[in-house]
Amino acid sequence: MKNTSRSPIFWSLRGLLGGTALGLLTMASGQALAADPIKIGVIAEAQAIAGASIPQAAQMAADEINAKGGVDGRKIEIITYDNHSSSADSVRAFQRAVNEDKVNIVIASYISEVVLALEPWASRLKTPFITPGAASNEISKSVHSDYEKNKYTFHGYLTSAALALSVCDAAKELLVDEKHMKSAVIMSEDAAWTKPLDVGYEECLPKIGLKVLDHIRFSPDTTDFTPIFNKIEGAKPDVIITGISHVGVQPTVQWKNQQVPIPMLGISSQATNSTFGKDTNDASEGVLYQGVSGPDVPVTPKSLPFTQGFKAKFGNFPSYAGYTSYDEVYYIADAVKRAGSTDADKLVEALEKTDWEGTIGRIQFYGKDDPFTHSIKYGKGLITGLMLQWQDGKQVAVWPKEVAKSKLKFPSFIKVTSN
Repeated sequence: MKNTSRSPIFWSLRGLLGGTALGLLTMASGQALAADPIKIGVIAEAQAIAGASIPQAAQMAADEINAKGGVDGRKIEIITYDNHSSSADSVRAFQRAVNEDKVNIVIASYISEVVLALEPWASRLKTPFITPGAASNEISKSVHSDYEKNKYTFHGYLTSAALALSVCDAAKELLVDEKHMKSAVIMSEDAAWTKPLDVGYEECLPKIGLKVLDHIRFSPDTTDFTPIFNKIEGAKPDVIITGISHVGVQPTVQWKNQQVPIPMLGISSQATNSTFGKDTNDASEGVLYQGVSGPDVPVTPKSLPFTQGFKAKFGNFPSYAGYTSYDEVYYIADAVKRAGSTDADKLVEALEKTDWEGTIGRIQFYGKDDPFTHSIKYGKGLITGLMLQWQDGKQVAVWPKEVAKSKLKFPSFIKVTSN
């Protein structure tokens, strides 16, 4: 019998088969690489009223995306870190997320001081980073002033300047036009995010017809608000315009207990969470707060499915930062798909082109030439925000008219008359 192992045909076939096997091996390796998960680090205040929704909503979005096949076959993996509301713990978590856990992008914090501490680290570690809830103007102003250094940071929530505009837009219709109010006292916690907020308030409140009688800034560690409310009552304003986030329960409870006859309207981050009524023993009744979405508010077709799904999964409705973190996972996935990569610079370029309808409206980012580079855009057809009020233990939209479910209602101790 002829020994074919020595024939040229045998060696040609062997070479061909070997090459095919090598090709298949390379292809399999490439497919394994393509199937590597997209890792998103989520650093949040897991024990805080406003922060607990951040990792929950992010995981919910990832589960939904993964159930539909992920991003071109790649699953999204959420890796969470509890920062205990600490900037130092947040920085350590960011370093660990990038260096040890090899995340591709980070979603982090509703606290401006924390985000401002993380921004330089996003630059040093060249890792895209989005905040779902911090408001300080300085976050996006830093991107504008040194784009090449700080381009990795995105401001996935409204700036303090935009929040002031949203509050004033609502106050104009609800308080000035409907209730003929004429004066206000600003009451804000002393924090990085409220400095530009209060500047915005002082500028826009007089323009809508509310004279600012006093401006009170208090320490977030304040436990007794009685002297503050006494001082406000002495000024006899028609409304208290708030800028509170780290506090919320305490001033609200004391506002009711002291029967302060003046309504509160403005930013109250803790009031955005559906547990706030229970947390305050229903002292929340009548409190007006700005939000980007809310239970039973169809801001977009995606809003109600999200809130209902979140309630079914976690037993309560999300805080404002839950809506934004949920949307962020979705438009991160969209950016990865458009970029065809998780490379940091390519991801930054793709995120800059974001045009995504989320639960809070149409999400786009301001460009390099805008002073608030990489912050989400505010305005009609984009994100306008809402004004909601606690009524009968529920969060009810009262502005804008397109989504309002109720007129203003106040507890009996509030003295509001329509002139």
